[in-house]
Amino acid sequence: MSSGSDCQPQAFTKPALGEKEVMELVDRVFGLKVSWIKPLPSYDDQNFHVRVSRGEGAAEGADDYVLKITNSEDSQEPDLIEAQTQAMMFLSAEGFPSATPYLTKDGNIMALESGDNGPGNKKYMVRLLTYLPGTPVAKIAANTQLFFEIGKLAASLDKTLSEKFRHPSVKSLHRGQFIWNLANVPLLDQYIYALGQNKYREVVEQVIEQFKGKVIPKLSSFRACINHGDLNDHNILVDSSSASLENPQYRVSGILDFSDMSYGYYVFEVAIAIMYMMIESPDPLRVGGHVLAGFESVLPLTEEERGALFLLVSGRFSQSLVIAAHTALRYPENKEYLMITAKTGWKHLMKMFEVGQEAVEKTWFETARAYANNAPA
Repeated sequence: MSSGSDCQPQAFTKPALGEKEVMELVDRVFGLKVSWIKPLPSYDDQNFHVRVSRGEGAAEGADDYVLKITNSEDSQEPDLIEAQTQAMMFLSAEGFPSATPYLTKDGNIMALESGDNGPGNKKYMVRLLTYLPGTPVAKIAANTQLFFEIGKLAASLDKTLSEKFRHPSVKSLHRGQFIWNLANVPLLDQYIYALGQNKYREVVEQVIEQFKGKVIPKLSSFRACINHGDLNDHNILVDSSSASLENPQYRVSGILDFSDMSYGYYVFEVAIAIMYMMIESPDPLRVGGHVLAGFESVLPLTEEERGALFLLVSGRFSQSLVIAAHTALRYPENKEYLMITAKTGWKHLMKMFEVGQEAVEKTWFETARAYANNAPA
């Protein structure tokens, strides 16, 4: 969902390799013969689902992979990509459903390759990751059980990374002015022009000002951790663990896209998950309670953290909507896609402010409390 290590969203060149080039690249870099290939959607990188012919060097029973070709801007930060990839490997070893890299012929987890398209001979970091089965949350009718599970996953993932993940590259996750880190909502000031003059802009300006006054001064009281940073409805894969069509029970089968990883705070992760799960629900204002209950079953929030939740969720909506508008101005060919996504987001953000912080929090906290009393709302 994001790009760039500083406050310049989309300051990159998206790779545009053809299928023939990709097949040759997989052979040359990884020593594998591609028998089938399919492009996958991506915001700023280029991804392919590839199937390789079984043969010498192919892991037994693992012939499906995702080839990830990172955009030119992020490819200039190998330490950051190393940290993200090492975190995926670590989480997989800890039992989380995250992808792991297939090593290059030289025994490395990634390779910097030249792209023949466009001026300047751009270089792109290339990785071949195990293919994870499952359906994106965006493509199912999510239920309260799944929202709880996603909250639980968000807390478990951050807790495990923060308490156990040790690697020299981890220092690169201190990303300062990274536009998608929730601490950086005030940086939206420089992109808000993209909204024009309307009621939407007025609400975002309110969010930014309240964020500066009520959230930024309290950051030091929040518990710090490593955030995945983008547990959205396209980055979580699920499968159904029950045969009931009326009330399917879902389990998470895949966690995708670690490119927004950075140092942040536990409360950031639950706020981000709540915001994206709201988009997936016919009853969006209640969703936060189910996600929060799952999160707090692993890691209860402090009073200060709970008190910031409304503005953190609003802040993530604002980041998503402002950067989408800014990107649509710079890349009008993506406008239709960006605006479809934004339409639902605007509706939910405006509704949150219409109902008001006190009423929204009451709904969230009462729903979460019902779980604590063993009676999920």
